[in-house]
Amino acid sequence: MTMKKIPPYNPTNDLIFKFVFGREERKHVTLTFINDMLGRTGKDAFVDLSFRNAEFVPTTEDEKQGRLDIFGVLDDQTRVDLEMQVFNHMNMEKRSLFYWSQMYLHFEGLKSGDDYLAMKPAIALNILRYAFLPQDEPFSRYVVYDPAAHHRLSDDFEMDFLEIPKYKNKPVKEMTRMERWLAYFANKLDALGKEELAMATPEIGEAIEASDKFVMDEMEYRKYLQRESAIWDYNTDMRGSWQQGHDEGVEKKACEMVDEMLAEKFPLSQIAKISKWPLEKVEAYAKERHHEQ
Repeated sequence: MTMKKIPPYNPTNDLIFKFVFGREERKHVTLTFINDMLGRTGKDAFVDLSFRNAEFVPTTEDEKQGRLDIFGVLDDQTRVDLEMQVFNHMNMEKRSLFYWSQMYLHFEGLKSGDDYLAMKPAIALNILRYAFLPQDEPFSRYVVYDPAAHHRLSDDFEMDFLEIPKYKNKPVKEMTRMERWLAYFANKLDALGKEELAMATPEIGEAIEASDKFVMDEMEYRKYLQRESAIWDYNTDMRGSWQQGHDEGVEKKACEMVDEMLAEKFPLSQIAKISKWPLEKVEAYAKERHHEQ
């Protein structure tokens, strides 16, 4: 009997991500992922996680609706939002702040008569399929902090980013706990490398098995392919828009430069040489701009 071959897939697909990390039967995998990302060990490590409804309902008709990818409450009542961002909408800063604020305020938030001290910390952990931040390191943490006084105002706010494209290949035995998860999402290791990864962090092995299980389901894999197609189309459109904008910007600067030279009565042949425009284009442009020479 021939075994069915596992089709190729990208673990950063948000459908796979929710299947692997958003299920009760694998919450220990999610918990390990959170602790490894946050560098928590020993007494500082979170020991339990309760998944909660991730849909936030607006308080008025004109407020924006939304849904977090994976929302949970940890054993010390810290809230955590795990987001897999596959589209670069060029608004990640404000998008993440909006999601964090919804998690902090609207999910079992402050009730009438409660003291503000009842508010619980909230951590937004964003996994990005694209590069976003200026720093070279793949994992970044943001808190409310006064750099002059070296004082953190509150532990309630934390926003973390894991940028998958910043993965750099290295031997598994040299990877940190965070880098092993980065390697899982980057999906660039061969079969032996994945075995080493699973041995180093057994929960990553379970994540790989769950990912394989998801794509082996024909119906789920069809949804996966549709989602990947949408991601591909969006990224292609964005690249096309960027190129068009870039080309238009270059042309605008060239026109401004030619206008200045025409105003200074540069010979048309010299303008053509400097601007790298054909002489015929310079002549036509000069005529259009009423700079007959």
